Amino acid sequence: RFIDDRDDQPHDIHFNTPLIGADGAGSALRAAMNRKLPLGERIEFLDHSYKELEIPPAADGSFQIEANALHIWPRGNYMCIALPNDEGTFTVTLFLPNEGEPSFATVRNGAEAEALFQRDFADALPLIPDLRTDWEQHPPGLLGTLYLERWHQRGKAVLIGDAAHAMVPFHGQGMNCAFEDCVVLARCLAEHPGTEAAFAAFEAERKPNAAAIQQMALDNYLEMRDRVADPGYLLQRELEQALQARWPTRFVPHYTMVTFLHTPYAVALERTRLQQTILADATAGHDSLDNIDWAALEQVVHDRLPVLEGAH
Repeated sequence: RFIDDRDDQPHDIHFNTPLIGADGAGSALRAAMNRKLPLGERIEFLDHSYKELEIPPAADGSFQIEANALHIWPRGNYMCIALPNDEGTFTVTLFLPNEGEPSFATVRNGAEAEALFQRDFADALPLIPDLRTDWEQHPPGLLGTLYLERWHQRGKAVLIGDAAHAMVPFHGQGMNCAFEDCVVLARCLAEHPGTEAAFAAFEAERKPNAAAIQQMALDNYLEMRDRVADPGYLLQRELEQALQARWPTRFVPHYTMVTFLHTPYAVALERTRLQQTILADATAGHDSLDNIDWAALEQVVHDRLPVLEGAH
């Protein structure tokens, strides 16, 4: 039974016509499919949660801090970020462990949250005048990844987007991944004579890519909260930019592949792992790029990284 959100009326839906579930992480269709034939569902929650706060506009309506940027306050095992909105505000999100110090177990009210910001995010605190109120009014949000062994039940129903593969938000790719699902599903429906074959082909093509972006989203959380302040990591990023400038069709940064090209997520993850190894090996024992062996690196890049389609 489903509720039509246009009039809040219930409707009994039967599996006698093909159904496509694009109804999010809490999918009602997925629940109905699970009751009919289990999908092998597994949800893995992070041991961290989040709270959303707000930086209001300045008195003249402008942004109080740089608008064309993602602001990150990395603190090792936790972090705070701020993202701009059209109306001049910033959504501030604090990610904390559920247990330990500090955590949501120890920061329990607005006063304790203000004390945490005073200690660890002192430059952000004056920008959030309603911190105490927002903290006490907004419950912590959960962070989890949804895995399914099967996305479809023969030709009767198929899941796409978060209904099939919800992920943590740290790569900003959840909606883009769902759009790709739509494109591939439409193509599979056009190429195959029946929905059973189309749904199976769709799952076979998209499932490895969904698993890849789910993993990259988890990886990005560790990178954002911890590694962006590490000198070794920053040196690797400097080398990454230099390699891209020298061989732009072969050494393509991870973020470029995922965000600006049509590189399949699974391919992006595979190349990212390889490029991370190249960067780590090349910078080992160095604190600058002054003594990098560029000739040796050129050989490694050309031997191990074929030209990437779409890169330029």
